[in-house]
Amino acid sequence: MSVENSLKQQMLNAIPHLRAFAISLSGSVDRADDLVQSTLLKGLSNLDKFQPGTSMQAWLFTILRNDFLTQTRRRKREVEDPEGSWAEKVAVMPEQGARLDFTDMLKALSKLPVDQREALLLVGAEGLSYEDAARICGTNIGTIKSRINRARNRLSEMLNFDAEDDLGPDSLVKAALFMHASP
Repeated sequence: MSVENSLKQQMLNAIPHLRAFAISLSGSVDRADDLVQSTLLKGLSNLDKFQPGTSMQAWLFTILRNDFLTQTRRRKREVEDPEGSWAEKVAVMPEQGARLDFTDMLKALSKLPVDQREALLLVGAEGLSYEDAARICGTNIGTIKSRINRARNRLSEMLNFDAEDDLGPDSLVKAALFMHASP
């Protein structure tokens, strides 16, 4: 009998002991059988690393224990959701549409006259009052309000913005949400 066949026979002889150890660790026969199978596969694929003269059973027990601990750590991070009810509640809106819209808005903003862009950014982006924006721009409040109004209207035209349809999720997301909400 060759050395390799002898080692494989030692592995086979260790199976009942491995199974008992795996059941005691996991508390589940099914999970124990999976652990034993995984241990044997790892043992076979690493048979060249086994040191002859040492205990095959102890070597396999170490592999099984390490595999069990790895799986246990992994399971702590996972949420059990066999019916998918948790996954159904978790929704992430796609980002690419918003990113493209933002890029389009920046391009359109750069096409506005400097005085309109400046007034719109001071009040809309920076959150300044009309009075503060007028003081910064060296003009009166009426002029700032007019510039902002013209800037908003021009941006709306350049972006083909229709207030009723363009607020909130796009039509694809609305359709997905509708399908999800329907029984």
